Amino acid sequence: MPRYENLAVGDELPAQSFPVDRADLVRYAGAAGDFNPIHWNERFAVQVGLPNVIAHGMFTMAQAIRVVTDWAGDPSAVVEYGVRFTKPVIVPDDGVGASIEVSGKISALLEDNKVRVELTAVSAGQKVLGRSVAVVRLL
Repeated sequence: MPRYENLAVGDELPAQSFPVDRADLVRYAGAAGDFNPIHWNERFAVQVGLPNVIAHGMFTMAQAIRVVTDWAGDPSAVVEYGVRFTKPVIVPDDGVGASIEVSGKISALLEDNKVRVELTAVSAGQKVLGRSVAVVRLL
């Protein structure tokens, strides 16, 4: 786990790329109990105006916070986390799927050994999360 006193505003967390395919969405749907057909049925997704099947928003959010939990070394170090969903992650059934590229940077040093981390999540060149901010308590 990083030490608070060794950090500065502007420090970057290691960026990561998270692949997403239709099987991931089916597994997530089962775990979350969210079987909305926009997450697995291309015909239905297109009928309701989407370009294709889309990843669950909470799935996208969970992938993004992994950059922080991997960096902190302890998921319980995250004491706050919030995002705005700006664009969906479109997951084609083409044998490749999609990817979510996530980077993070320390935007503030807070009291009680906490830092604020701002995340950027992009898929297919589009920002998919806005105001993605986590507060992390460090040693």
